[in-house]
Amino acid sequence: MIEDDSDIGYVPVTLDRFDHIRGPFYHGTKSTFEVGEQLVPGHASNFQEGRVANNVYFSALVDTAVWGAELATELARSGERGHIYVVEPTGPFEDDPNVTNKRFPGNVTQSYRTPHPLLVVSEMETWQGHAPEVLTGMLDNLARLREQGLDIIDD
Repeated sequence: MIEDDSDIGYVPVTLDRFDHIRGPFYHGTKSTFEVGEQLVPGHASNFQEGRVANNVYFSALVDTAVWGAELATELARSGERGHIYVVEPTGPFEDDPNVTNKRFPGNVTQSYRTPHPLLVVSEMETWQGHAPEVLTGMLDNLARLREQGLDIIDD
């Protein structure tokens, strides 16, 4: 049963109730894809060593996808600029529980996950990354969580 969060304007997105969310949708990554390819679960997680991702993550906000691309490339120590893709879900999706209601009520990052493929529609050629000190701050926060054993990913 879905809880009523109307008092904060948030309607949970579940695998059974996702049609009220409209794109465009974005996926930020360190990987290179071609238009028409599908992003599928079952690959190594960018955020936790030794973990295989059961879902593919995406957002309705470009900035959230930028974080994904920047963090993935920094954590991989690739030294490259990441990629932002415009994607289409091919099946049901739900709120990303790793951010939804953990720090703020609702899903302010408009982050979602799906066990189904995402279709790559196009690549955003130009996008604005975060200032180096902001990115360093986020990486420091992730390292602190890891040291405290709190870098738990619900996948």
